[in-house]
Amino acid sequence: MDKKSELETVKAMDSAFVMQTYKREDVCFVRGKGAVLWDTAGSEYLDMVGGVAVNGLGHCHPAVVRALKAQAGRLIHTSNLYYIQKQAELAAKLVPLLPPGLERLFFCNSGTEAVEGALKLAVLSTGRHGIIAAQNSFHGRTAAALAATGQEKYRKGLEGLLPSAVTFVKYGDAGELAAKLGQNIAAVILEPIQGEGGVVVPPRDYLLDVQKLCIGRGALLILDEIQTGFGRTGKMFGCQHSGISPDIMTMAKALGGGVPIGAIAATGKVAAAFSPGTHGSTFGGNPLACAAACAVLDTLVSKGLAEKAEKKGAFLKTALERLMKRYPAMIGEVRGRGLMLGVVMEGESAKSFKAFALSRRVLVNVAADTVVRLLPPLVIKSRQLSHFADVLEEYCIGAAQAEKSL
Repeated sequence: MDKKSELETVKAMDSAFVMQTYKREDVCFVRGKGAVLWDTAGSEYLDMVGGVAVNGLGHCHPAVVRALKAQAGRLIHTSNLYYIQKQAELAAKLVPLLPPGLERLFFCNSGTEAVEGALKLAVLSTGRHGIIAAQNSFHGRTAAALAATGQEKYRKGLEGLLPSAVTFVKYGDAGELAAKLGQNIAAVILEPIQGEGGVVVPPRDYLLDVQKLCIGRGALLILDEIQTGFGRTGKMFGCQHSGISPDIMTMAKALGGGVPIGAIAATGKVAAAFSPGTHGSTFGGNPLACAAACAVLDTLVSKGLAEKAEKKGAFLKTALERLMKRYPAMIGEVRGRGLMLGVVMEGESAKSFKAFALSRRVLVNVAADTVVRLLPPLVIKSRQLSHFADVLEEYCIGAAQAEKSL
């Protein structure tokens, strides 16, 4: 079978047997290493998406591959009916890396499951039922997580299925939050940086002000670190830029290095609301996923990847801001922290650039319609970041010339 036929065969099977919930790009990847992917035709692509912040260590990192091979040969699954050695080891590695006060963990399979469990834990812990979330937020696609997602396009048509206990406030506005934080509120759930909302960074003291409000009103603070966690922003967790510790924190994505795993962290007092029978997960914290996550944490710490992400992010942001000054009609803003950056582009330019970048074999993602969201592996090389900037400049030059010719 030739390479073109291989892609067409995959597309035909997908079309015939898979529910069509994704608008896929016309490419299928079969191999990866670091920040590079290869498709069925053998073409090489620079990955600036990182599996949507999952591949923090890049593709097929040797430490993760070794851990998976070794664990798969010993034990893959037993269930949480029994003690799980790798789960206990992962918990012991992860707790010391968490913001102070978070000392208990529950393991699940994904970010949305972590959010569901976190909201459930908050309600059980406080005895209250109201939740406050932010407009433009994204917390997942299952019922409670979707109810707390402040983008109507994700909830449309499902209103009858979703809980109605969520109130939305403007992200970054502590005053509006204060006005709505009543005695019925169990928790406030926020992202340290809004990801799907377009890489939106809140005002400097916002999270600290929210924490003070929550303490004063007896509500819990849940921080969704699913996209910002594990070195992405230049610190191990995004909330550490604000110097705060939440009552509950959700994690997933980069924790498993590509293997599905999620986690809820909580203070000891809050975690006590979960007792045998109140929550569970068949696959959560299984030996295979936990082995991968242990390798991820060991590598993040030993290689200082959070600190390197901060430096690489500053390097890329400087290059992008230089382009913004050269092409102000094309690039309106560059925002974000570390290797979680958003390039705000005018009109349909973000979507147009995504297609152009794919033609140059560079993968990018668009969030909130006008923002090119960049979530590359933390192991990406400076020369690869420079190559991305060159591709963006090539696009801007071509777009500017096309504008002049009109």
